Amino acid sequence: MDDKKDQQLSIQMDIKPEIAGGQYSNLVLISHSHSDFIVDFAKILPGMPKAEVCSRIILAPEHAKRLLLALQENIYRYEQEYGKIDLPVPTLNPGSPFGHGEGEA
Repeated sequence: MDDKKDQQLSIQMDIKPEIAGGQYSNLVLISHSHSDFIVDFAKILPGMPKAEVCSRIILAPEHAKRLLLALQENIYRYEQEYGKIDLPVPTLNPGSPFGHGEGEA
């Protein structure tokens, strides 16, 4: 057997109570430079004039690609367990930052 395959990377993590509750985000803005990817998680609510950034994560390009692969794997597993995630077909609506029709509550 390959000893390297048998060894699992084990990382212990702590999470502060104020972080454990998480942040709600329904909008993500992504930009990049030569050396970094910047991911701004934001929330925009009906009737509010602008989105509010609740968290900014700055990643090295290699970590951004690892995040992409991890999300792909987790979405695959989610869809295997709960069914396909359907995305609505966007319709142009100049008043909506999401490019969709009227919002629902």
